[in-house]
Amino acid sequence: MEEVMKIEGGHLLEGEVTISGAKNATVALIPAAVLANGPVTIVGIPQIADVESLANILRLLNVEVTEVAQDHLIIDPTHMVNVDLDNDIVTKLRASYYFMGALLGKYGHVRIRMPGGCYLGPRPIDLHLKGFEALGADVVYEKGCYTVSAKKLKGAKIFLDIASVGATINIMMASVYAEGRTTIENAAKEPEIIDVATLLNKMGARIRGAGTNVITIDGVRSLTGCFHEIIPDRIEAGTFIIIAAAMAKRMVVSNIIPQHLESLLSKLQEMGVKMEVGIDKVVIEQSGKLRGVDVTTRPYPGFATDLQQPLTALMTSAEGESRVSETIYMERFKHCLELQKMGADIELFNGSAVIKGPTHLYGSKVSATDLRCGAAMVIAGLMAEGVTEIHNVYHIDRGYSEIDRKLQTLGAKIWRENVQD
Repeated sequence: MEEVMKIEGGHLLEGEVTISGAKNATVALIPAAVLANGPVTIVGIPQIADVESLANILRLLNVEVTEVAQDHLIIDPTHMVNVDLDNDIVTKLRASYYFMGALLGKYGHVRIRMPGGCYLGPRPIDLHLKGFEALGADVVYEKGCYTVSAKKLKGAKIFLDIASVGATINIMMASVYAEGRTTIENAAKEPEIIDVATLLNKMGARIRGAGTNVITIDGVRSLTGCFHEIIPDRIEAGTFIIIAAAMAKRMVVSNIIPQHLESLLSKLQEMGVKMEVGIDKVVIEQSGKLRGVDVTTRPYPGFATDLQQPLTALMTSAEGESRVSETIYMERFKHCLELQKMGADIELFNGSAVIKGPTHLYGSKVSATDLRCGAAMVIAGLMAEGVTEIHNVYHIDRGYSEIDRKLQTLGAKIWRENVQD
């Protein structure tokens, strides 16, 4: 038996939705907490599968994890033990690699299995490893495991060939206890990096420049526990704003930071979406005809690659041609094949797609090939005539906190069923 998500399309949505804490910040904040020498309280934890996997990894390390309320985690590394992370849990999610930087930083030694996650083409971790080596660590890879160790970590100047979020955060975590000053040049600028730096600084780290392309870390001797509230998830916010643009009569998307969504909001305005942006929310009203637009994904603050797939679903209802050019994950177009099953007119090229609209979508059996493809299928299902059946919903649950419940309260007809494989 397999659990599928079913959506009866064509129902207008109305009401308010509150955005959860940022997935991409959460999955780094939880490993970062082990750098402290006392309890760390994190508030705003989203209800996603990745959090459960990370909590299980913490328990392997003998870290006490207490869930106080639904979105409230207390992580206490007081009795932590640096064991080898060669368990299967590690391969369930890509973000387990943040334990490399955290454990190397704290103990000067880590042994961990190769991390997993959504397949979006090659996503090498060599930048992370080069950074660790620059700090004085040796890296050995054998039998599917990385062993990274150093007698002493020393601050260094590190230039990233690609402004990678993962590498920026991992090197930042590895260098908080390193002797002297570490400089990360061509650092990624994503808001989630600022959030992790904020947590570490609250613990007593000395990090400056997060959110710019040069981050400076002055090593410290010890870090203490602290209290931290996660920033809202800009990708979940963007997904719900696109849902509203597609199907809302009037919808309020609250608990957002509009500045994190500027590239999306300006594209939607260009398409003709009626919206009003407030300090921490956006109100979207039913729009007339939408116009086709061109989008090129770029690192933050450019158009997020994670919102390219959900936006493609909306583009099927816009007049004229829309083009999506992908510069970050060139293979990120599996959702287009699924949209074609529903009647979308999409032509695929190398690293780009042309969407001709408006086309009427029809409910069909589709698959969430990865997390954001799953979001695109949900949006298409809400727009389509008839019932859409989405398979591999575990991808959606990895990154969207209670998406079906949130949509039900807005008036969507969405439910889960077990079907024969």
